[in-house]
Amino acid sequence: MTEKATSNKTLNHFTLFRFTPAYWSLDPAARVSFFSTWQAELQATGACTYHYQVGPLSAKADALLWSALPIEGNGDSAQFFGALGHALNARREWIEPVETLWGYTKPSQYARGNSPQEIDPLKPQRHTYLIVYPFVKTADWYLLSRDTRQGMMNQHIRIGHQYPEIQQLLLYSFGLQDQEFVVVYETEDLQRFSELVNELRSSEARRYTLRDTPVWTAIWRSPEAMNALYAGKQASS
Repeated sequence: MTEKATSNKTLNHFTLFRFTPAYWSLDPAARVSFFSTWQAELQATGACTYHYQVGPLSAKADALLWSALPIEGNGDSAQFFGALGHALNARREWIEPVETLWGYTKPSQYARGNSPQEIDPLKPQRHTYLIVYPFVKTADWYLLSRDTRQGMMNQHIRIGHQYPEIQQLLLYSFGLQDQEFVVVYETEDLQRFSELVNELRSSEARRYTLRDTPVWTAIWRSPEAMNALYAGKQASS
């Protein structure tokens, strides 16, 4: 029997990739077939999957795939990674991974209860814009007292509450990837989000940020819209 893990935990995985020259050499019908078959394989991973346009917002990647699933047992992560690996590796002739970011959700040690600004990664409808990046604190941050850290995070949280239309998801990846966290935002207004980040730069906790790049900004697209962008098939109205 599989040992049960912490309830209400989700695994969130972001794959940034570019299409290879071999993909672009396919005729439009073959590219449409590529997407429809790939969609079926992604559904078989057991995760909710969301597709995003990255280029021309960045020249380093064409698209982003967000996979999210609840974690109920210790073997769930390995099963998901195996299925996702199959879906990606079977198409390595046409897609080249650029970066992967992933982590688990858990209750915040600085905030009480669930915030209305917290992203639900399992809901089917997404906001238009997604921003995701790795985050690393300095060693000095972890040597501060709990009360000192809480005071600085209270300021950070107050600033965030001034932008209620912007939602956030914090993923924990200590010891799993190079970063400690993956920070995820959803919004309908990129300029408003930029204002939030600018204001957060002046918070006291900013002194203890070691790294929070690269930043990936993406636009949510339906499967039909992805076909229109990358396969040449017109999206249905």
